[in-house]
Formats: sequence, structure tokens, C-alpha cells
Amino acid sequence: MRTEKEQAMWTKAEKLTAKLTLDEKIKMVHGAELFQTKGVERLGIPPLKMSDGPMGVRQEFHPAGWKPVGHSDDYVTYLPCNSALAATWNRDLAFETGSVLGEEARGRGKDVILAPGINIKRSPLCGRNFEYFSEDPYLTKELAVPFIQGVQTWDVAACVKHFAVNNQETERLWVDVEVDENALRQIYLPAFYDAVRKGHSYTIMGAYNLLKGEHCCQSEYLLKKILREEWEYDGVVISDWGAVHDTDLAANSQLDIEMSVTDNFDEYFMADPLKEKIQNGEIKEEVLDEKVTRILVLMMRLHMIGEEERKAGSYNTPEHRQKALETARESVVLLKNENHILPLDPAAGKILVIGENAECTHANGGGSAEIKSLYEITPLMGIKTLLGGNAEVRFVQGYERSEKNDMTDTNWQETSLENGGGSTAQLRESEEMSDRRAALRKEAVQLAKEYDHVIFVGGLNHEHDSEGNDRADMKLPYEQDVLIKELLLANPETVIVMMGGSPVEMRTWINDASAVVWNWYAGMEGGRALAEVLFGRISPSGKLPETFYKKHTDCSAHAIGEFPGGKSVHYKEGVFVGYRYNDTFEIEPQFCFGHGLSYTTFAYSDAKVEQKDGKMEISCKVKNTGTVFGKETVQVYLAPKDRRKNQPLQELKGFEKVALKAGEQTEVVISITGSVNEYEIRIGSSSRDIRLTM
Repeated sequence: MRTEKEQAMWTKAEKLTAKLTLDEKIKMVHGAELFQTKGVERLGIPPLKMSDGPMGVRQEFHPAGWKPVGHSDDYVTYLPCNSALAATWNRDLAFETGSVLGEEARGRGKDVILAPGINIKRSPLCGRNFEYFSEDPYLTKELAVPFIQGVQTWDVAACVKHFAVNNQETERLWVDVEVDENALRQIYLPAFYDAVRKGHSYTIMGAYNLLKGEHCCQSEYLLKKILREEWEYDGVVISDWGAVHDTDLAANSQLDIEMSVTDNFDEYFMADPLKEKIQNGEIKEEVLDEKVTRILVLMMRLHMIGEEERKAGSYNTPEHRQKALETARESVVLLKNENHILPLDPAAGKILVIGENAECTHANGGGSAEIKSLYEITPLMGIKTLLGGNAEVRFVQGYERSEKNDMTDTNWQETSLENGGGSTAQLRESEEMSDRRAALRKEAVQLAKEYDHVIFVGGLNHEHDSEGNDRADMKLPYEQDVLIKELLLANPETVIVMMGGSPVEMRTWINDASAVVWNWYAGMEGGRALAEVLFGRISPSGKLPETFYKKHTDCSAHAIGEFPGGKSVHYKEGVFVGYRYNDTFEIEPQFCFGHGLSYTTFAYSDAKVEQKDGKMEISCKVKNTGTVFGKETVQVYLAPKDRRKNQPLQELKGFEKVALKAGEQTEVVISITGSVNEYEIRIGSSSRDIRLTM
């Protein structure tokens, strides 16, 4: 039911649509440049300007070519990736991150920011997992909604993506997903539903892949039946770039704007071909009018047209960089800390930092997630800055990345439409490379015996976490396993820091490591945040937003042999995705969903539940029983008392993050829809660290 103000807006948009010629309307529903549509100057209708934006507003490109303009005025704040944001389990930080992105997009003159990505992490091998939040629909939607709201406070439209079941890069243009209706509704669609119903995302992007035989960007089932009719969505639907394949299907499926990666703009399916079909009477002009009206309403919502003044934005401000730091701090996950190896003593005399990721920057990589960052503090820089010259810090490389063809000057966007649009990454290795790694390893291991503290910083990079490629397995690249094992033999207290957007295998060395830290692509301030955690300036509070498997075949999609599939992939695991599979079928993970340690400890007590108006009001007391300030995420899982065969053992249904001084206690209250008669209530620090049950 529209408000009086909204109805007036729609009426005004319909009247404006009626004044447009067919040519003018056609130019509004397809790209006229790589990142914008055409406006209608005679009626004061501006073009719609878009930008990629998972981790910041992307640099400017030439209108008809994928080469950067090369100006100095498009450096932006590089924000932590969505996986890092999800690891904070902090709704407030999600809003603030969205707000920074929205303000910077506005400052750069953009109308639509192509974010957030909210696809479910079905497999740990998906190359774009770092862009997504979680394997869990509840955690995803709880963070996506405030993120969207933050973006849109700045008169910029969020464009939630990729609708839907876009869970792999291999054959991403042509893979046909078969998923049962229960899994679709319980796992893959809830975050999109909340994004449009609660977050009120002004736009939504369709996916490359097919669902049940229909390309998602021209799917009547997805776009018309579910999105428009069931969810009553009245926002603008934008195609992924190059995801439209048929004029009739696209026009009639409720898609509003077609974008692509090539510069033959008038030849797009919803350009001249649509115009000809309307002129020939094959498609009704009213279909086009509806699309144009929705686009005009979007412009009114953003105050692009109309009498209300549009907000002004700014970018790369100190305040934005501070927000990036705050998110990065809470994203660091302490996976293991035996014998209290961490935090390290900043007064220690000699510190050895090993690993290419210690000085590698990650902003300019990963496909459409690349960022032109004003700066990026690496782990090595963060450590040196924090210690301020009062300790000897030495760096050695330890390992070297693979040889790879330089793709900098090629149009990867266009070539990504070839061979199915994506593949499984295969990197070249040579005997010469192996020899170089052996020499680097020998140097690092020898030095590790001589230093007070040794910090290894390894993991993945955007050769592995990237649009267009999936990983072949979870193994660490570049012979890092060999190096880590030798380092732990040389210095058993070596601190292992892993960087990446998806889990890696740790089986060969995890039992020998005392301290293991997970650090995501944590933005321009990520190295500073990591150093603050390693040396105890702050206590880590990150929790895993996904299961860290021992090996990829412990993930349900791989256990049944349905990733990446071929031209089709069958989600035979149903709802048993991530911890739902591992917990139900007792498959031991390396580190479970929700896991994350602190430098302090927390005690849970006095669990209570009260039934009110169809909801369970669940409460418990949490006390910081350690000696330092810390933050804890209280997680509530519901386990059905009369579990059916196709139901998981337990599911996350609530969480709250609390900050407590040493010795401080607070009451946490979480309200969840459901009946106490139907569920066992489990309150804990992770999916496998349940402290209280009712």
C-alpha cells in the first residue's frame, strides 16, 4: 500500500513517461556508456550513472572502453570486503560501512552503487566469496539490510546482487541451477527478500546464471512471479553486464535496464531490437512504459529530478578512513591461541615478519571489486608503525606467487563472456619458480631460529579470490604448507596469519601451530587493525561467518559431487549448506561457524525465555571474566524438537554483540519468532560452543 506521497510520485512519473518519444524511452532502458544510461535533456531527465562498489567506488573508465581514465581525482576509501564485515557480526558497522560507500558514491557523482553482494557461500571454492557475507541466510540478511539503509541515506541507490543462486564463477553465464523449492526459499532467497522488503533496496541486479532453465535476468519465475508479484517489489531491476540473451524474454520478464560489457550500445537486446519489436507490434509499448516509469520513480527517490534538494557527498575523508579501521578491527578472527602466545609483547627486541602477504596490497584486484585506493596499510607497515621504531622488525619474503600472464591491459570484462564466462583457476608453475621458493624458504627458516617473535603472513590473494575464477581446491598455494611446517619446527611459537576471502586447508600444520589468526581483505586500514590485535592494543572479536572446513570435500556441495557441475548443477544437498550440513551429519570442521576467540573470557548464565505474541523473548547474562576489555557475540540457535528428515539439526536465528569491561556483566535479550514448544533454544559463542540450553 503506497503512501499519499509515494502515489503522487508514481502519478508524476507516469505523466512524465507519457511525454517521452519511443526513441527517448528506449535510450533509458539500456546502457549508453559502460556505466550509464541516456537521459532526456529536453525534459530535465538526467542519465543514470552507476559504479561497481563491493569495497569502494570503482575508478573512472572511458565511456566505451574498459581502460581507466587515469585521473588523480578518483581515489577512494578502500573498505573491508563483505566477508570481513560479516565477521564483525555488527549491524551498526554494516550501516556505517554502507553509509561510507553511499556518501563516497554521491561525492563521485554516482546514482547507483552495485552493492552489496549477498549470495550464499555454497562452496568455499567460489572465486567471489570474498564479496559475499556468509553461508547463512540469517546472518547475511541481518547485515545486508543496514548496509543498504546506510547507502541510501545519501540519495544513492543500493543495487543488491546477484539475484539469484549465483554461487559459482565456473560457466557462470550458462550454468543452469536446479534447486528444490524448499532450499530456494529457505537458503538462497531470504536475504534478497529482506533486502527489498526491509532494506527497501531501490535497485536489484539479476544474475548471469540460469535457474530452472531460465536466464535469471529474463526469468519470468524470478523477476515476475517472485520479485514483482509475491514480494511486490516496485524498484528497478538491472541486468548484470552481458547477462541478457533475448529481447522478448527480457522485455516481458520485468527487467528494467540492460547493461553489458561491449560498446555496441544500440545493438543491445533492449535497444534497437526492442524498438523494432514495439514498432512491429510484437511487444506492447506499455511494457516499455512500465520500465521507464520505474526508472523515473527511482530518480525521484534519489532527488535526481523534482524539487527536493539532493544530498551532497564526499570521499576519502578522515572520518571514512576511521570507519574502515573500526570495521577492520572487529573483523580479525583469532582462530587458535594455545598457551596465550598472543598478544605479543611490543617491547620484544627482535621481530621477524615472513610472507609475501605481509607487504602485498589487495585493493587493485578481484575483478569488478577492484579499488583505486588512496593508500593501503599492509600488515608489515601496520606492525612497523605500531612499534614505532622501538623494536627491530625484519621482513623476508618466504615464498613467491605463481607466474601468471599479465592481464592489466586486456579487456577481462569482455573476455569473461567467453568460455561460459568463468573457469576454475589453473596457475603455471616452473622448475625455476620451485627453486626460487626453496631458496626463499631456506632463508626464512634459518632466520626464524634467531628472532624473539616470528609472524608469518600468508594465505590467498586475488589470483585465487577473484571474479571469473573458482579455486580447484582449498590447498594453500605457492608451497606455503611446506614453509609453515618448517617454520613451526624452527620456532614453535611462530604466529600464523592467514589472509583471504575463503578458507584454506590447514590440516598439515594446524596441530603444530599455537597461534592462528584469520585476516580478510580488510581494506585500506587492514594492516593497522591486524597489528593492533597481534600486539594487544585491542582484543579480537571477529567470528567466522562461514564454516572453515578441513578439506573442501567436507562441504556438502562437494561431498555430493555437485560443484561446479557442467552446463547444469544440481543442489542436491537441499538446505544442508555450511554448518547445517556439518552439524547435522557430524562432519568435524577445522573451525566451526561462529567461532572466534578473544584475549578475555566470557561466562554465560541465567537463561530465560518468555512467550509473547508469537515470539520468544530469550535472555541470558554474559560476564567478562577476564582481565581486559572485550566484545562477545551471543548467538542463538533453534533446534526443532520434532525434527523432520529434511530439517537441519539447528539454525542461527538471533545474535547480539556486546562490549564489556573486565568484570562487567550485562543482560542480553533476543526476540525470535517461534514457539518454545517447538524448539530447543541453544545459546552459545559459536555453533559448536553452546553454553546454555532451554
